[in-house]
Amino acid sequence: MKDITIGGQAVIEGVMMKSKEGWAVAVRNPEGEIVIKSEKLKKPSMLAKIPLVRGFFILIETLWLGMKAIDFSSKIVFKEEKSSPWSLALSLFLASVIGVILFILLPLYLTKLSGYFISMISTNSFVFNLIDGILRVFVFIGYVLVISMLSMMRRIFAYHGAEHKVINAYEAGETLTAENVEKYSRLHVRCGTSFIFIVLVISILVFSMIPSSWSFVLKALSRVILLPLIAGVSYEILKISARWRNNIVGRVITFPGLIFQKITTREPDIEQIEVACQSLKAVLNLSEKEVKANA
Repeated sequence: MKDITIGGQAVIEGVMMKSKEGWAVAVRNPEGEIVIKSEKLKKPSMLAKIPLVRGFFILIETLWLGMKAIDFSSKIVFKEEKSSPWSLALSLFLASVIGVILFILLPLYLTKLSGYFISMISTNSFVFNLIDGILRVFVFIGYVLVISMLSMMRRIFAYHGAEHKVINAYEAGETLTAENVEKYSRLHVRCGTSFIFIVLVISILVFSMIPSSWSFVLKALSRVILLPLIAGVSYEILKISARWRNNIVGRVITFPGLIFQKITTREPDIEQIEVACQSLKAVLNLSEKEVKANA
């Protein structure tokens, strides 16, 4: 079963794991017990299998499952009431709006302001978009550094590290016990952090084709409209870099993301690793059931 590709995400006091067949989330409740939820996934549409197109659909699915996993973890940890699909959809929409404002509109506006002081920025499309891209990177780094100061986020970053350790151990063929997993790296080449850095680089190249003469509104709209294309290209590059992780090309592509993971992950304790192990075992169990059903 080692050929199953596993992805994951840290949640509040837990970890969500995902395969092609389904997803599972394990959360430690205030009493110290590990509570697990797992679900099968519907078969993806044909659009989700087309290269350059599938990346955007996979991103949307990942965001949606991430919201469901966080919602589940918050109920377990804070004893909250059950949320409706509409409230989850609203939360995802609001998060997307905040993301657009923070990581698209803010860097774009700051770049426009800098053009009043440096004429080359306002007249040269490549320079404008290069500055815009660099500012976007700094805004993202600044955002992560700020939230990393919160005690809850520090624990989530530790669960993020536990997620990576468990996946690294699984891919190495290790028996999934907390003691075995502990020795593995908390960094992973397929992490969403690496994906974000690829997106930032690709966006600079794509946005450089937008004329500097366009208005601020047109530039902002073009950035939102081109996001599916950028996500699609970035996803394919991430997959290639994961396959080429042992050669120079793969190492160059994944290096920035791996460095930044030193901020977005922390060394987990043995109990956090245990939660991640249970999450991965639950999602592998779904995959094994799928194999037996098709045998």
